[in-house]
Amino acid sequence: MTMLARQAMLVILAGLPGVGKTSLARELARQTGAMHVRIDTIEMAIWAAGSFDRGSDDVGYRVAYAVAGDNLRLGHTVIADSVNPLSLTRAAWRAVANDAAAAACEIEITCSDVGEHRRRVEARITDILGFAPPTWAEVCAREYQPWDRDRLVIDTAGRNIEQNVKMIQEALALR
Repeated sequence: MTMLARQAMLVILAGLPGVGKTSLARELARQTGAMHVRIDTIEMAIWAAGSFDRGSDDVGYRVAYAVAGDNLRLGHTVIADSVNPLSLTRAAWRAVANDAAAAACEIEITCSDVGEHRRRVEARITDILGFAPPTWAEVCAREYQPWDRDRLVIDTAGRNIEQNVKMIQEALALR
């Protein structure tokens, strides 16, 4: 019995801290069986080993690109969960998909309700040992370049995780 081959896909999430990227990535991975690659987890593991300066090094992204690429080449769907704030990092994620001959879907996660976004940031409890989530002031001061290409935009304000994941799944089904 043969199975139909499916094309690997890289789901590239982006957005400021506190907009809901990780919650969406986890639920999407749970529902689809995709691999979830989270920059915060990778960076904290490397930092805890004393191997890099969290504020000035891109090693976490580089590790994530390599892990995602390996899994895409195996035919897996990978969800990349990171702030992905720069045109440079966005291009690097697309290159990962391209190098692995995988499809890519870029999704910017936003929260248009500033009060809700701030509440989420200030109430955030970390699930990564040693990780200190950014403060609201740090989120507001963070560099986040405007997008220069089409992407799916998911505004998490006023919608629950299930509604947002459904929107993402519908968009992925069209690709």
